[in-house]
Amino acid sequence: MKKTILILILAIFVLGLILFLRFGIGGDEDTWICSQGKWVKHGAPLASEPAKGCGKIETENVKIDNLESDQIISFPLIIEGQARGSWYFEASFPVKLLDKDGKELAVAIAQAQADWMTTDFVPFKAVIELSSLPESSGGTLVLQKDNPSGLPENDEKIAMSIRFPEPETITTIKIFFNNSNLDPEFSCNKVFPVERVISKTQAVARKALELLLSGPTFKEQGQGFFTSINSGVKIQKLVIENEIAQVDFDEQMEFQMGGSCRVSAIRSQITETLKQFPTVKSVVISVNGRTEDILQP
Repeated sequence: MKKTILILILAIFVLGLILFLRFGIGGDEDTWICSQGKWVKHGAPLASEPAKGCGKIETENVKIDNLESDQIISFPLIIEGQARGSWYFEASFPVKLLDKDGKELAVAIAQAQADWMTTDFVPFKAVIELSSLPESSGGTLVLQKDNPSGLPENDEKIAMSIRFPEPETITTIKIFFNNSNLDPEFSCNKVFPVERVISKTQAVARKALELLLSGPTFKEQGQGFFTSINSGVKIQKLVIENEIAQVDFDEQMEFQMGGSCRVSAIRSQITETLKQFPTVKSVVISVNGRTEDILQP
């Protein structure tokens, strides 16, 4: 009789252990499951929806390497991946960001990072910048094959769902450019601000300069904004002390530089972009450590 009771107790214990592992702390019923590129509740998970993505995007012609479907993105949004040479035209193809209703928020150009005249995969990079955070919680990122023929049969695209960051995790900064509409006579040192959404960072001044060096967006160019700074310029050092910002650029800043008006415009773009921050009252610009003879007309 005692043996039967012991066996029964042991069976109940084993059954309880199985149920605990299945439905308790160690189980997998109350969790989030990745299904068809989206996070889906399974049971009643205590944890909030994962911020990371849910499944890599990969087709026979395009692969996205640094983003996953349904991922919370950051700004500026950087997209890196690979596409077959047939997707490019003149080493590029368009990338669009849409809100949840399909409204176009921004357009960027994905640039090939290697020789695109091939049928193999070629790495690409695109950067999307916004002037304001969308009201919707999510949207769609669309990569579109460049189709110079305009024929529908040559169209091709891939789309992935994304989620926008929470408002408390982002901030808005200003970038200063010249503008041919607002200043048609080009008064050299007159620059105008545009706003950019960025994820919060301690290095906000450096991020502002990086965005300045990347130039105006396509939408901003259509509004007359342009930059007087050479493309490809790199920031080598930025130090802010005693309300003075000292920024050092590489030699590309002075490449084929000419004209006092352009030099004045460059200084104004850099200075006004940095002086928006309360810790900066004046700006010292240098190239490879030189301050005396840089940016000469």
